[in-house]
Parts: sequence; structure tokens; C-alpha cells
Amino acid sequence: QMQLVASGGGSVQAGGSLRLSCAVLTDCMAWFRQAPGKEREGVASLWIHPGSTYYADSVKGRFTISQDNAKNTLYLQMNSLKPEDTAMYYCAAGPQSTSTWARGRCGFNGNEYYSWGQGTQVTVSS
Repeated sequence: QMQLVASGGGSVQAGGSLRLSCAVLTDCMAWFRQAPGKEREGVASLWIHPGSTYYADSVKGRFTISQDNAKNTLYLQMNSLKPEDTAMYYCAAGPQSTSTWARGRCGFNGNEYYSWGQGTQVTVSS
């Protein structure tokens, strides 16, 4: 089980941008977030082999998940940030599975991931 290190969080005003990074390279990689008093939710996932990406409806068109194979780094580019994006963001790594193939993407079930980052805080002010 790997200990992942996520970075890139910070405080920005609404409409701003941040890019999160995480040193990881596995079949399925994802970003999750958890706001105070709320459950953890999947934000974006990437299935490395076909390059299939998936986004939560709340971030579609604003966030982009990508990976640099040469650097073994996962990114989450976050644009047009909103106050409701404020949360601790976690990167996660896991294997592909029969569910991955059936869905055509990596999922947002935390149980599918075996390694997690320590979290990086994103705060968006209005």
C-alpha cells in the first residue's frame, strides 16, 4: 500500500484556479474531496489504459484530471472555482477491476482504492 502525497491546495477567490498534484501511477486514479460535515465524494477519475476520465456533475466543464506518465504524477486542474468547492482534496490509487471494464471508467467507490494521499486543503472565498 502506497502513501500518496498530494499538493497544490491553497486559498483562492471565486473564479480562480488551482492545480493539484499527486505522485502516483496505477490503473485507476481519482480525486475525492470532503467538506466539513459532509461525506467524502468522488470528483474525478482516470483509467490509465484507455485514458478514460469521469467527473462528478458538480465539476464537469471546470475541472480536468490528467496524468504525466514521465513524471508519474496525477493532476487536477481546477478552474472557475466556487465557494462550494471548498474541501480537503485527496488523491487515490487502485487497480482496475471487472467493474472498471463494465463501466468503462474508474469509479467513485472509495473501497475500490487501496492507497490515499494525506489531503490538501482547497478554500474558495466569495
